[in-house]
Formats: sequence, C-alpha cells, structure tokens
Amino acid sequence: MKDLVEVIAKSLVEHPEEVVVTEKESGKTTVIELKVAQSDMGKVIGKQGRIAKAIRAVVKAAASKSDKKVVVDIV
Repeated sequence: MKDLVEVIAKSLVEHPEEVVVTEKESGKTTVIELKVAQSDMGKVIGKQGRIAKAIRAVVKAAASKSDKKVVVDIV
C-alpha cells in the first residue's frame, strides 16, 4: 500500500523528491502518512478534497483484497 500511495503522490507533485510515505500497522488497521512539500499540498488535496478522496478510495479498494482497513493521512 505504501508503494501505491508513493507512486500516486509523486506523479501529482512538482517536487517528487520531497514525498515521504510512512506506514504504521496496528492489528487489522494500517495508517499511511503522506508528507509532501508545502507548495504541493494543494495538488495532493485538490479542490474540496477530491484528489485526497480519490487516493483514499484507490487504496481502500486495493486493501479490500487483504481484509485490512487502511487509513491515509496527508500531513
């Protein structure tokens, strides 16, 4: 899941070298934290959060095969 979020985020931003993705697991829940440059936050979040919702939907669909809950936090 970490790689999926990283690929999506790097394709959206102007500074792909500043994209940092961390993954923390606890039980059946996995928390993925996405950090980008301050100037790229708007590109990752999108208008009214549409791009962020789309990223979360794609990750949730990919995680449904493994019966795990995945939460994506944009920091």
